[in-house]
Amino acid sequence: MSVVLEKMVSVSRHDDAERILEGLDPEQRQVAAALVGPVCVVAGAGTGKTRAVTHRIAYGVRTGTYNPAAVMALTFTTKAAGELRERLAALGVSGVQARTFHSAALRQLSYFLPRVEHRAVPRLVEHKARLVATAARRLGLEVDRAAIRDLAAEIEWAKVNLWTAQDYQTKAAKAGRGQPGGYAPLAVARLMNLYEEILSESQAMDFEDVLLATAGLLMSHPAVANQVRSQYRHYVVDEYQDVSPLQQRLLDLWLGERQEVCVVGDPAQTIYTFAGARSDFLTGFTRRYPKAVRLELVRDYRSTPQVVGLANAVVRAGPGVGAVELVAQRPAGPEVRFQRYGDDTEEATGVVQQIADLIEQGVPAEEIAVLYRANSQSEPFEAALASAGIAHKVRGGERFFDRPEVRQALVLLRAESKTSSDLTELERVHEVLRGSGWTPQPPSTRGAQRETWESLDALASLSQDLLSGGAGTLAELVAQIDFRASNQHAPTPAGVQLASLHASKGLEWEAVFLVGLSNGLMPISLADTPAQVEEERRLLYVGITRAKVHLFLSFAAARVVGGSANRRASRFLKGLWPGARRSTSSGGKPAVPALADLTAQQAAVFEALKQWRLDLAKQAGLPAFTVLTNVTLRALAVEGPTTVKDLAAIPGIGPSKLERYGEELLGLLAAFQPDESS
Repeated sequence: MSVVLEKMVSVSRHDDAERILEGLDPEQRQVAAALVGPVCVVAGAGTGKTRAVTHRIAYGVRTGTYNPAAVMALTFTTKAAGELRERLAALGVSGVQARTFHSAALRQLSYFLPRVEHRAVPRLVEHKARLVATAARRLGLEVDRAAIRDLAAEIEWAKVNLWTAQDYQTKAAKAGRGQPGGYAPLAVARLMNLYEEILSESQAMDFEDVLLATAGLLMSHPAVANQVRSQYRHYVVDEYQDVSPLQQRLLDLWLGERQEVCVVGDPAQTIYTFAGARSDFLTGFTRRYPKAVRLELVRDYRSTPQVVGLANAVVRAGPGVGAVELVAQRPAGPEVRFQRYGDDTEEATGVVQQIADLIEQGVPAEEIAVLYRANSQSEPFEAALASAGIAHKVRGGERFFDRPEVRQALVLLRAESKTSSDLTELERVHEVLRGSGWTPQPPSTRGAQRETWESLDALASLSQDLLSGGAGTLAELVAQIDFRASNQHAPTPAGVQLASLHASKGLEWEAVFLVGLSNGLMPISLADTPAQVEEERRLLYVGITRAKVHLFLSFAAARVVGGSANRRASRFLKGLWPGARRSTSSGGKPAVPALADLTAQQAAVFEALKQWRLDLAKQAGLPAFTVLTNVTLRALAVEGPTTVKDLAAIPGIGPSKLERYGEELLGLLAAFQPDESS
């Protein structure tokens, strides 16, 4: 009787475990069934890696292969760890530890350190800025906010790469680290050493010390290491392409001689090498573990074939070490749209017009994102969205006018506007900005100093634009900037998302606008080595793969109205950016010619369309661009549509615009068509 009961229980357990695998695609099922390590999963964007990983853990628990309390799932954010726990709970699995590297290490440190070394865990310092400033002051170094941020980031870089203050100078020179905060490697090494002394005096530690101290504890106390290894016997590491040498060292210590580890990552999404991430741990996994099983997830459930095709093409054009070729699973969607604008302001207004069209078509505002390479690019889009009355939110950064360097510069501009001077208004602006740290040419350094310069340079560009657009005096200029700032600071509900490409990682939207895609911004001018350029390519890939259905790519030929149109489309889109007429195999719509490229006949049509728009806007009491943008008017002038179908194909002519203005536009354009009867 007991034998029969045992067989019934065994069959029931098997059926229960098999149900875990239901609904997985063949590749996800392979991952879920690969319960014995080492396992390396290369998972492309949108391929359901979290689903595969959680089902793998659940399947291991249901089959009896894993004790849930002996499984440690490591992530890089508390949000990701929480999502893992929620998904496991939905699968009926509890007791698995899903934590960040830092959380897992701090827990072990807090438990073991008082027991084996009879001392309390040092106080955790969440922000380095104050201690870095103190160290700099003791050394007699003059540092501003940006320099402090850069020096703090360099200390983090050194620690995650397992560099000490003593070997920093030599290694930094070999790695080409430049001059963080404007200081040579010797000065940085001295500051690092003093920073560590201040931490010790304060009986404190920073976040990197949590990992370093835990690694030191495991190496110094074999009994502790054995206890940890007996507790956690199976490891899963998500986003493995972002692991640093310090995190890898700790993982190796947790594993000991065992190889029960499953790593999941995508080398095409390695965009944090500036913070110490090393994708070669992922791409070289099978060399470190010759018996490892390597699996791929390639079915993209997020994006349409049009978006996936462009993403694959961008990666394919580079080295693409270890990257997978995505296979779209969604039905076909709209073609990818490509657009060249005359200047930054025109790009912002054109993008916002297309956003308004999408919202009219039923796409929720919060499902639309504008993504850019540098935070300093956000201002014209914030302004255009505010002018159009479209709610928006800046993710992962401050609104342009909230940035400290911008606020300080505006205070100085207001003061300058109340004085007299023999200089031109633009020269006065430049003098004020120079006093805030701006220079006509960008600094060669990366990090906070560069970001501060970019914000001030954006303010210089905005000032030039407003002065050429009618702000006759410095006082009028300040008033216009204050008006823009107050509009952008108005509280708004959730709406269109603005974010840097780095801040967009891990997110997705129905519609994505990738803006500023010109050489110098993508890739950014600071990318001067092959490795840095390829990281920029991966950053573009991340941006493209955030889009589910609608994808728009654009750049501005000039920075300001009337400026030199010397910008060119990103080199990463060579052969993919359509020509002047119809789309290429990448699936984009044609770029609209600049005003200077129009024929005399097209220019005449364009001017007539502008007058029609102006009259209409005045009657309705609306800004002209909310009727139709200059880009749409130029496209109408070039294409000369004669039917409703042709008109609907013009960028910026959505269903509502077609219904509202279609008949008038066709009538106006017909007047410029050649008379075929003559």
